[in-house]
Amino acid sequence: METCRIPANASKCSGTTMECFMVLSTQAQKISIGILCGLFGTMCVFENSLVLYLIFSSPGTRKKPSYLFIGSLALADILASIIFVCSFVNFHVFNEAGFSKEVFLLQLGGVNTSFSASLSSLLLTALDRYISISRPSEYKLLMTRKRAWTALAVLWVTCATIACLPLLGWNCCVLDSACSELFPFVDDNYLSGWICFVVVLLGCIVYAYAHVLWRARQHVAYMEKHQAQAGKQNTRMRMDVMLAKTLAMVLAVLMLCWSPVLVLMTYSIFGRLSDRLRKVFAFCSTLCLLNSMVNPIIYALRSKELFSSLRRVFSHFRRQLKAPEESPEAESTHKSSVIET
Repeated sequence: METCRIPANASKCSGTTMECFMVLSTQAQKISIGILCGLFGTMCVFENSLVLYLIFSSPGTRKKPSYLFIGSLALADILASIIFVCSFVNFHVFNEAGFSKEVFLLQLGGVNTSFSASLSSLLLTALDRYISISRPSEYKLLMTRKRAWTALAVLWVTCATIACLPLLGWNCCVLDSACSELFPFVDDNYLSGWICFVVVLLGCIVYAYAHVLWRARQHVAYMEKHQAQAGKQNTRMRMDVMLAKTLAMVLAVLMLCWSPVLVLMTYSIFGRLSDRLRKVFAFCSTLCLLNSMVNPIIYALRSKELFSSLRRVFSHFRRQLKAPEESPEAESTHKSSVIET
C-alpha cells in the first residue's frame, strides 16, 4: 500500500492533501474507532447530563460555587463529546473531506474550546478547594456565587478565544508557515502555544492539589486527635477532605488520559511522526473521551450530596413505575381476574 506523505511546503493547505491526515488504513481500525467513539461519547453525554441535572435540581448544590465549577466541567465534557465524536468519526471513519478550511478549523475550535474549558473548570475547582482549606474562615466571603459565575464567564471566553485563533488567521495557510503533521491547516507555532497553555493549566492544578492534599492530611490527623469534638467544624473538614480526595482522583485520571496525546503532540513539533505513531495518536485521542466519561462516575461514587440526589431520583423513578400497578384500575382488574378464576 502506498503511503501518503505530507509535503513540506505550503501546498499542504490544499484540499487534496486532506486525505493524508486520514491515517486509518484498514476497515478494522475504522470500526474500532467508531465503536470506541460511539460508546465513550454516548456514555459521556448521558452521565454528564445526569450530573448537571443532579446539581441544578437541588437547591443545596446549585448554590455552592464548588458544584457550579463541577457543572461547568460536566457541560464542557458534553460539548466536547458531541463535537469531537461527530467531527472525528466523520473525518477518520467516513473519510469526509469535502469541506472548506474554515469549516474544519471551526470544528477544531469547538473541540479545543470544550476540552480547554473542561481542564480550566477543573483548575477553578482546585482553586476553590485551595481557598476552602487554606482560608476556611474567609471562604464564604472570598468565594461568592457572583465571583464564581464571573470566573466561569472569563474561563469560557478565554478558552473560546484561544481555540479560535487558527480560524481567525493564525494558521499555516495564511502565514505560509510550517503546518502540523497531526492537524490540517494548523500552524506548528500555534500548536506549541496551545500545548504550553495546557501544561501551565496542569501545573497550576498539580500545585493547588498538592497543597490541598497536604492540608487535608493535616485535617485528618487533627480529627483523629480530637474525635470527641464532634461538631460543625469537624463535619466541614470531613467534607473538604472527601472532596479533595475525589478531585485528586479526577486529576490522576486526567493525567493518564491526556499524557499520551500531549507527548505525541510535542514530539510532532520537534520530529517527524511515522505513519504508525499517527495511528497511535488517533486511538489515544479517544482517551480524552474516556476521561470525560470517568469523571461523573467518580462524582457519583465520592460526592455524598450528588449520590444522595441520585438515590432520590432513582427512588422517585421506582415510585413512578409502581404507581400504575397500584392504581384503582389495576386493583379492579386484579379483583376481576381473581373472581373469574
